[in-house]
Amino acid sequence: MKTFRKKAVRYCLAVFIIASLNFIIPRAMPGDPVVNLLGEDFSVSQDAIEELKAELGLDKPLPVQYLNYWRDILRFDLGYSYHYYMNVLELIISKMKWTLLLVAPAIILGAVIGAFLGSLSGWYKNTFKNRLSTSLFLAVYSTPPYFLSLIFLYLFSFKLDLFPLKGFYATGGLMDIMHHLFLPALVLTLFIASRNYMIMRASVLQEKGRLYVEYARAKGLLGRAVLFRHIFKNASLPVITLVALDFGFILSGALFVEIIFSMNGMGTLIYDALMSRDYPVLQGAFLIITLMVITANSIADLLYSILDPRVRLK
Repeated sequence: MKTFRKKAVRYCLAVFIIASLNFIIPRAMPGDPVVNLLGEDFSVSQDAIEELKAELGLDKPLPVQYLNYWRDILRFDLGYSYHYYMNVLELIISKMKWTLLLVAPAIILGAVIGAFLGSLSGWYKNTFKNRLSTSLFLAVYSTPPYFLSLIFLYLFSFKLDLFPLKGFYATGGLMDIMHHLFLPALVLTLFIASRNYMIMRASVLQEKGRLYVEYARAKGLLGRAVLFRHIFKNASLPVITLVALDFGFILSGALFVEIIFSMNGMGTLIYDALMSRDYPVLQGAFLIITLMVITANSIADLLYSILDPRVRLK
């Protein structure tokens, strides 16, 4: 119970610090949100600019803005977007569902495929198939997701015309949405699976030399029974951490993929807000990402305590 209280205090402190940085960092960036809103070529009097700043709440001193920022958070009010002219929470929810539809299946499939194949690779490390699969996964893992997206988009959409070039949908039907999502989801799945494959492989190789493996063999267990009944549980702990982080950063993890495939989800929303200095959208998006990361890490801690009694909460 004492450990739980310590972790709760640590998470609350982390939320406070990150949320404060969430307020400071956008305002430390060069550029003026009012100028971005009006356009650099738009001519307007200084009085009009000051009036617009007053409407946006940017005329107040930074300490006052900071207190108002926390007041709004505690009231579950994420503000109003300068660029999209709508409530930030409604805007984020409208974009979030598409990003979740794209990234969530990729994270789950990438975790399952990577952990399963990585464990087999670590167990049968000296076979030709293992060396070949490891080389292929290493090649994918070494390739940045945006470059992998460009390759897939060029080959399968531009050259072969098998998949759409952009967007989440054209007609809005189920098959149409799946057709649009398949290629970017495949890119994310391959990248996540390759990373989990390499981590799981190294973890299994490390666990193979432990004494409990020899003890399991001495009891009569052979082959994959030792791997999946004993080694897999211990070797999967690093992968659990990575999957938790993936779910924590699920709303921003597809940033470059969404930009390459011209998909109007959370990644594109954050990018547009960054370019237009839309403070409320940046603050709202990063705050939700922060809460998701904290929640995902809390779940990872609980899974750790279940899988490994040595780190069990007291």
